[in-house]
Amino acid sequence: MIGYEFYWHDPIKGYQLIGILPERRKNPKRITKESVLNWGKKYFGGNLNLNEMFFLEVEINGGPIHPL
Repeated sequence: MIGYEFYWHDPIKGYQLIGILPERRKNPKRITKESVLNWGKKYFGGNLNLNEMFFLEVEINGGPIHPL
């Protein structure tokens, strides 16, 4: 299964892990970088700036990874 680790850049502490979300959408055409970032912003809080936030695609439970 695919998941996403979300990070943001704190000017004082550097890069900080915000959290991890699993990908549950079945249609890969709906999965875009923008949709993943917007999902992370919605889930982790609207106070985060998308320009200071990024994600890494990770493997959860040994499933395959498909790059975006």
